[in-house]
Amino acid sequence: MKEKQAKIAIIGGGVAGATAALYFGKMGLDITLFEKEPSLVTGPPFCHLHAGGNLYREISDAQCVTLLKQSIDFLRFYPYIVDYRPTVIVLPTTDKSTPEALLPRLNLLSKEYETLIAQDKENEVLGKAENYYRSYSKEEILQLREKTLVQKPSTCDEWMIPVAQNIDLEKVQFPLIMVQEFGLNLFRLAAGTALNLEAMENVALHTQSIVHNVQKNYDLDGWDVSYVQDDASHTEHFDYLINAAGFRTGKIDDLLSVPCKAMVEFKAAYISQWDDHNDIKFPEIIFHGERGTPQGMGQFTPYPHGYFQLHGMTKEITLYEDGLVANTALSCQPKLGKDFIDKIEKEWKEEETITRTKAAIKHLSQYVPSFSTAKVGSKPLFGAQQIPGDDPTLRVAEVSFPRARYARCEIVKVSSALDMCDAIAKELVTLGYVEKNILGKRAFARALHVDDATLTKRAQTIAEARHYPRALANRTMPKG
Repeated sequence: MKEKQAKIAIIGGGVAGATAALYFGKMGLDITLFEKEPSLVTGPPFCHLHAGGNLYREISDAQCVTLLKQSIDFLRFYPYIVDYRPTVIVLPTTDKSTPEALLPRLNLLSKEYETLIAQDKENEVLGKAENYYRSYSKEEILQLREKTLVQKPSTCDEWMIPVAQNIDLEKVQFPLIMVQEFGLNLFRLAAGTALNLEAMENVALHTQSIVHNVQKNYDLDGWDVSYVQDDASHTEHFDYLINAAGFRTGKIDDLLSVPCKAMVEFKAAYISQWDDHNDIKFPEIIFHGERGTPQGMGQFTPYPHGYFQLHGMTKEITLYEDGLVANTALSCQPKLGKDFIDKIEKEWKEEETITRTKAAIKHLSQYVPSFSTAKVGSKPLFGAQQIPGDDPTLRVAEVSFPRARYARCEIVKVSSALDMCDAIAKELVTLGYVEKNILGKRAFARALHVDDATLTKRAQTIAEARHYPRALANRTMPKG
């Protein structure tokens, strides 16, 4: 039996904090979640299930395998946020590498996926292992170009038809590769986590609450957390503290005087609307390129009603001068420039929204010429991403424990959140707050499957409240 009912404070209601609140709330622990914004999951944008990390040629095979495992777990935990459409990987003719160079890793990931399915049939969430990826020669693409578009594509060939009909075949290398990396919807995650947490009696959800101080309580062996809510200051005692404050994680570290090494990177993705193609079901398309050059990677992410989220890894689009900063010897909190903080806490300047979105449309139009008719769809999706340590290419990280009864969440990709929770659970076992036999068993904590209509309505309300189109809260392709 566990010795006592633990009170756990979670600071930050982003993906890490909200997932931790669900995970430990389902364990029956006494959870209080503090979030400064009116709704959950307001951090840097995410749109892609990195089930194998095929967007990142620069990371190791080991990181890719970890991303595959974590993505499968994340999909099982949050099935209602997944857009079940594949991703097409394209190498432009200007790229220094070749599509063939990707095949060894894809074969490794296919085998790893097959092994995971053999271990647990429930892991078969990306389709059959033998269909994890498919290569398309130029001849096959030319044949698909003559096919009729399918309103509800269900096969690789059907998904590839709009790609074949719209990309400039003279500017890309063959084969093209289709891989089962799906879409993720941040508005649906914000809605689903809120609906689930609001229904749990042992979870106190404090939105629009700012934590301004944390003090070690030596008498009670825990933490006194002071916060402002409704213009009044409150202090509560907790046995355990989870710092999930995202890019502001260093502020809590400073209050606790813990050792640290971290970076923060400002990120933005641009929303366009392509009225000419608003009824076509596209897969996501990735055009590989060298980060920071004019030919940086382009990412073309579909949403319903002709909306597309765009990344361009150039300094005129997604990347920013001085957008990547590190902490100093004086503070754990990396200091972003005022312009970035103004974007996060106030608003974007309309001129910059238009300039960068048009630059993104132009960048993708190199390879999809008809996309040049797309327009600005809304303000960008944006935020600041924490990166632990000093390696800006890091994609796999979970959590560290720099002081007793304190967990510092350090996820870079959203799918790392469950491994993070597992690691914290081990600490809670050591403290006697949960029983050891619960470790590794996530079924008890699987996010509740809320009613889809209720979830969609809540997601659309959140999108509107943040001044985004309601369509961004919907999925191109729900399961089935």
